[in-house]
Amino acid sequence: MMLKNSVRELRARYRLTQQDLADKIGVSRQTIGLIEKGDYAPSVTLALKMANVFQVPVEQIFYLEGE
Repeated sequence: MMLKNSVRELRARYRLTQQDLADKIGVSRQTIGLIEKGDYAPSVTLALKMANVFQVPVEQIFYLEGE
């Protein structure tokens, strides 16, 4: 199973740049880019911070896909 995410779509909906989101959750813009590409799986704490920014459940941002 692969961890997928909807970070890019949610950022667009909230009109946030990668840098805006990074600033809100305390990471680098590069980290946001890696998460969006699926090259980095965030910690639970980081995922919860994103959920707080987007005001959605974590499962709406991150989900498992495959087998």
